[in-house]
Amino acid sequence: MKPKAIFNWSSGKDSALALYKILKGNQFEITSLLTSINKEFQRISMHGVHVSLLEKQAESLGFPLIKMELPKEPTMEEYREIMNKTMSDIKSQGVTHSIFGDIFLEDLRKYREEQLGSIGMKGVFPLWKINTTDLIHEFLDLGFKTIVTCVNETYLDKSFAGRIIDKNFIKDLPGNVDPCGENGEFHTFTFDGPIFKNPINFEIGEIVKKTYPKPKSDRESQDEDYVFWFCDLISL
Repeated sequence: MKPKAIFNWSSGKDSALALYKILKGNQFEITSLLTSINKEFQRISMHGVHVSLLEKQAESLGFPLIKMELPKEPTMEEYREIMNKTMSDIKSQGVTHSIFGDIFLEDLRKYREEQLGSIGMKGVFPLWKINTTDLIHEFLDLGFKTIVTCVNETYLDKSFAGRIIDKNFIKDLPGNVDPCGENGEFHTFTFDGPIFKNPINFEIGEIVKKTYPKPKSDRESQDEDYVFWFCDLISL
C-alpha cells in the first residue's frame, strides 16, 4: 500500500506542477488538499483568491478539500496552534506525509520539517532545487494555464497583476525577479492543465492596492510597509 499524504494546495502554479509530478510518480495516496484561508474574507492567504474558486479547483482536481481558517492577522503562536491541531487531526486518519511546492527557500523547508517532525510526519518536496527557469517553462509546455493574482510592489508594478503567465510574461520580468516568484514577488491562480478535469471559469475584476506593516525588526522607517496589488477574480 502507498503511504497516505496530504497536499498543501496554494491554488497557484507551483502547487499545480508539484501535484502533477506527485501523481505521475504514483508513490503516494493523496487523501485531500489543504489550504490556508483568511477566515474574515474567505480568501486564500496571500494569493487573495476567493474560496469559491478554490472549491472549483478541488472539484476539478477530484480531491476533498480541507480549509484551514486563520484569523485576519494571526500571530505566530496562533498560526502554530491552528496548524498543529489541523495536522494532528489529519495524522489521526493515517496520513504520514505532507507535500509542498517549495523550491529553494531553505529556512521555510526547515521550519516545515521541524513542525511535521514534532507530530511524527514527514515532508515531501517534489520541486526542490530544480532550476526555476526550467520549472516555469516545463509548466507552460505541459499545458498549464495560470494568472497572476498578486504582486509585491517592491519587485513588480501594478501592470503585472492580472496577466496570464506565458513566454512574454517571463521575458518581461525584471532581472531581480525569480521566474517562479519563489521569493514572494508574485502569486498565481492556476485554472487549467493536465491534472484538471475541466477549466475553472472566471472573469477578471478590479485591481486593488493593499498595504501591510512590516514586522518591527524589518522596519527602517515608519513609512516602509509591504505594498501589494491584488487582481480580484470573479467565479462564473
